[in-house]
Amino acid sequence: MRISMSQKILITGTNGAFGTMVVTKLLDAGHAVAASMRDINGRNSDSAKTLRAAGVHVVEIDVADNASVEAGTNAAKSALGGIDVLVNNAGTGAHGLHEAFSPEQLLKLYDVNVVGTHRMMRAVLPTLRAQKSGLVLNISSLLGRLSIPFYGPYSATKFALETLSETYRAELSGFGVDVALVEPGAFPTTFMDNVMHPNDDARLAQYGAFADAPAQSYANSGAALKANPQQDPQKVADAIVRIIDTPAGQRSFRTIVDFMGLAEPASVLNSTLDQVTGGVYAAFGIADMRVLKTN
Repeated sequence: MRISMSQKILITGTNGAFGTMVVTKLLDAGHAVAASMRDINGRNSDSAKTLRAAGVHVVEIDVADNASVEAGTNAAKSALGGIDVLVNNAGTGAHGLHEAFSPEQLLKLYDVNVVGTHRMMRAVLPTLRAQKSGLVLNISSLLGRLSIPFYGPYSATKFALETLSETYRAELSGFGVDVALVEPGAFPTTFMDNVMHPNDDARLAQYGAFADAPAQSYANSGAALKANPQQDPQKVADAIVRIIDTPAGQRSFRTIVDFMGLAEPASVLNSTLDQVTGGVYAAFGIADMRVLKTN
């Protein structure tokens, strides 16, 4: 069951083509949207201009900066007259041999993908708790459910995001605030154009010819994506709107979006984990924390 009620939505990381796609879908569904990105008067000015022309409130937020998060969230609340839904879409990718990433690179990655989500939630949650309703939708990845070579640092941040989201979901359930995840597979977007690559050339050199393996793997996966027209990023945008439009208390915690053969095994993994988690909560006497309070 879906409903068509206009929601006041703040979404982060909207400067790319996928972000614009999601915002457009939200507008088409009748929602009021505040879209955030970094550097709206500089390198992202064209993206900001395009969104404004479509009727979107554009605010500047760097999710890795506390002051920016607070200021941008307040600007969004003022523009929208409140916030009902937060979509944490901002994120940074990483690709390459794990050992060759410097500790500083991993800290930066976690600061955006994990702590950045935490910052945004801390900024918005007082509003949602006060109104005893709302949704936080975090964009995760199937790489937060399984790990494959050459995506280790990124995958680790998404595993962390899954745990962060699940604990938040339980702790907020009694306040009427819902938390959900979207777990996309790999899609042909511009996301990989700006991913982080390892910067320790000396460590890379120690791997010899195998240092070229990540690039070859990426080329192979890119070819597979192009060969599958079903793997359309529009379907991720559709899923985001569908989750937002689902009534509180009826949303699935995890929603997989993939057409490359991973959806079914990942669903089995999620279902098994859900059963185990339910048993653990029951054993600890906190099973009620898995149920969203809707009144």
